[in-house]
Amino acid sequence: MTKRALKRMAREGAYETTYDDAKVRRLPVDHRGGWSPLGDDDGARGESRDQSYLKTIKPKSPGQAQLMEAIDEKNLVMALGPAGTGKTYIAISKAVEALEAGRVSRIVLSRPAVEAGESIGYLPGDMEDKLAPYLRPLYDALTDRLSVKRMRALMAEGAIEIAPVGFMRGRTLNNAFVVIDEAQNCTYMQLKMLLTRLGWHSTMVVTGDPNQSDLLPGISGLADVAARFEDVANIAVVRLADRDIVRHPLVAEMLGVL
Repeated sequence: MTKRALKRMAREGAYETTYDDAKVRRLPVDHRGGWSPLGDDDGARGESRDQSYLKTIKPKSPGQAQLMEAIDEKNLVMALGPAGTGKTYIAISKAVEALEAGRVSRIVLSRPAVEAGESIGYLPGDMEDKLAPYLRPLYDALTDRLSVKRMRALMAEGAIEIAPVGFMRGRTLNNAFVVIDEAQNCTYMQLKMLLTRLGWHSTMVVTGDPNQSDLLPGISGLADVAARFEDVANIAVVRLADRDIVRHPLVAEMLGVL
C-alpha cells in the first residue's frame, strides 16, 4: 500500500496504526461519530444538537406585550417599529405556536426580494437558490423556534411555505398564519394585494419599519396603509418604539441619532 493511501485512510479513520515516517502525522480518530466543534461535554454531536425549544415566549417590553395581545385577538395586525424590537421574531413564534396547537394548518411567510441598497448581480441556481439570500432572515427565525430537522420536515409537508411577495398574487390563504416581513419595501399596491389574500380562519401579521425602506422616497406604502387602518376596529396597528428594542443597547442609541 502506498504512503498516500495510508495517509488518506488515516484521515478517514479507517486505518489505525502508527507510522515510522516522521512526515506522516496521525490524526485523532473518534469512533463515536466524528469530531464536533461544540465539544463532548454536552453531548452536542449529530442529532443531539437539536435543542428543546420553548413553546411560548414572554414579552420583554410593554410594546411587545401589546403586540402579542393583538395577535391573539385580531386576524390582521400591523407591527411597525425600529430594528431590534422583535417584530419578526414574535410574529413567527406566534405562527409556530398556532401551528403546533392545531389552530392553523400551515404557515405562510413572505417578504419582498429587494436589495438593500446595492446590487448583488445575477445569482446562480434555480429559483430557491436565487431567493435564498432574501429569505434568509425568515429561515433564521424559524430555526430559532424549531429545530432544523423539524423545520425541513414541515416544509417538505407543505405546512411551512416561504415565498416572495411576487408569488402571492391570486391566492386565498385559508386556515393559515401569514407573516409579511419587511413590508416597508412593498409599494401601496403590493400591500393591497397581500392584505386581500387573507382567508377564513387565518391570521395575518405585517411587520416593517417605515423609516428603513430600501425603496425610493415616497414609494413605500407601509406608512400610508397603517395610517388608514388606525380607525378600523377589527385591525390592530401596533407601533413599537426605541424603548422596545431588545438587541444590544447600542442599537437604541444609534437609532436615536441616525
